[in-house]
Amino acid sequence: MNDALNAGSVESATQTDALRQLLNVQRAAFAAELPVTAKIRLNRLDRLKDMLIRGRNALCDAMQDDFGLRSKHVSLLTDIVCSVRNVRHAADNVERWMKRSRRPLEFPLRLLGAAAWVDYQPKGVVGIVSPWNFPVYLTLTPLSGVLAAGNRALIKPSELTPATSACMATLIKESFDPAEVTVVLGDASVGAAFTALPFDHLVFTGGGTVGRHVMRSASENLVPVTLELGGKSPVIVSRSADVEQAAERIVLGKLLNAGQICLAPDYVLVAREHEESLVSAMQQQARRFYPTYAGNDQYVAIINDRHQARLQSYLDDARARGATLISCTSPGEPALSNTGHRIMPLTIIRGAPPESLVMRNEIFGPLLPIVPFDRIEDAILYINERDRPLGLYYFGIDDRDQREVLARTIAGGVTLNDVISHVMQEDLPLGGIGGSGIGRYHGHDGFLEFSHAKAVYRQARIDVAALLGSKPPYGRKLEKYIENELRTRRANAAGTR
Repeated sequence: MNDALNAGSVESATQTDALRQLLNVQRAAFAAELPVTAKIRLNRLDRLKDMLIRGRNALCDAMQDDFGLRSKHVSLLTDIVCSVRNVRHAADNVERWMKRSRRPLEFPLRLLGAAAWVDYQPKGVVGIVSPWNFPVYLTLTPLSGVLAAGNRALIKPSELTPATSACMATLIKESFDPAEVTVVLGDASVGAAFTALPFDHLVFTGGGTVGRHVMRSASENLVPVTLELGGKSPVIVSRSADVEQAAERIVLGKLLNAGQICLAPDYVLVAREHEESLVSAMQQQARRFYPTYAGNDQYVAIINDRHQARLQSYLDDARARGATLISCTSPGEPALSNTGHRIMPLTIIRGAPPESLVMRNEIFGPLLPIVPFDRIEDAILYINERDRPLGLYYFGIDDRDQREVLARTIAGGVTLNDVISHVMQEDLPLGGIGGSGIGRYHGHDGFLEFSHAKAVYRQARIDVAALLGSKPPYGRKLEKYIENELRTRRANAAGTR
């Protein structure tokens, strides 16, 4: 069945039938297993962790094949180590997360024997559609939350990283029964059929354009979705910032994976008096980290020719509109177009107008526009006039400015005096808002996202309806209760004013 999907030789109806059969197998196994105990969940998380550790070299080699040039250190750190940390965190906490949550009751119901609680149950079968930029981490991090919550999973990894997707499929097949976790390989047509399935939940990580199609497709079956979309994540370098520190950390974050990160700094809002010094410091830091780009096995290539052409079009458009482009290569660096790889250095862009492609679109590469501002209020207004970002980064030590930024902007997550680092904290949720996404995964918040919070109420031993007079024919007892409730509510409300 999966082989037919992999071959890409089946017609659309056959694709859908094969996928539905996979879904039905998992759904039947899920129903037969209920309740999903902590022991079962821990066993699956342990197998996922062992799979990652055992298969780390094969996965890194596959990522190298897909990118053409990708630092093994980057692959090991971001895709392997971060995934293992996430799985371990889930395993260390899942028994606590599963505990029943007791809820308070109106007086005197609890005294009369009533009780209320929430049980966190698995939803069933969760579909995961993962992207190419961190093909392991952005597949297995949501999977760890899905398994911790007691679900089963069907996974559709990206066709743009075929070697990595195939490697994950092999490793998962060796570690899990197909009724637990299955990987489906194939092109965009398989992806479209996949997202149309009646899952119990669907996770998509990728671009906003495709995300809209995914949400529309899921809505046909009323499937709840988690969308991690990205967008344009701003950096604010305020008047009180340490410019050298900001430059180092911005460049380090921007050039991780050559900027192909949904949380990468997309543009920098800098206090006008720091603009020149920040640009100069970022050039120096880029040259320090990467004294050469050609043949440098510490760097990462652009994923394919189409994305390289897209990034080049942003540069050409910005230049044509009067922007200044500053390449952060070292003096004497050979022309990178002749390296045989899709290598792009950090390019700082000054003076790009708002209508330019680089200012309108998510960049997803090593291009970094600079926008000066005069007052912190101007920077806040600039951010708020655009879609709400997935990440927002503030550099500075002025408490008032920091409070203003946190209180008056809305973003998926914020890192202060660094970039991207909030995503490394296992107890913080990862998720966007509005144009940058819906829902969240990571840690406890991921467990809750993939669980059904089932409300349970146990009635008191006595006849509460008779006690309140709420059985027809209604009379003075119920009227007195209603009057008392309204009088109490008014008094409480008056006390809060």
